[in-house]
Amino acid sequence: MNKIKRYNRIKAVLADSGKSNKEIAEHFKIQEETVSRWMSNKAQPSLQRLFELAEFLDVDVRTLIVSNKS
Repeated sequence: MNKIKRYNRIKAVLADSGKSNKEIAEHFKIQEETVSRWMSNKAQPSLQRLFELAEFLDVDVRTLIVSNKS
């Protein structure tokens, strides 16, 4: 079984913000499936999109990614 490596914290940040996949998809004019794939770490947004997402969620972009340091 392939374990998916976590690179982003989008799911957790969305839960804290009260925003939904649908709101993100509508705002960025993308499919909800794309947002779902980001949340499950099956795909990653581009760096530019990550910054745009942070702006939309009103969070520091660093909160959207998993630290590489323990």
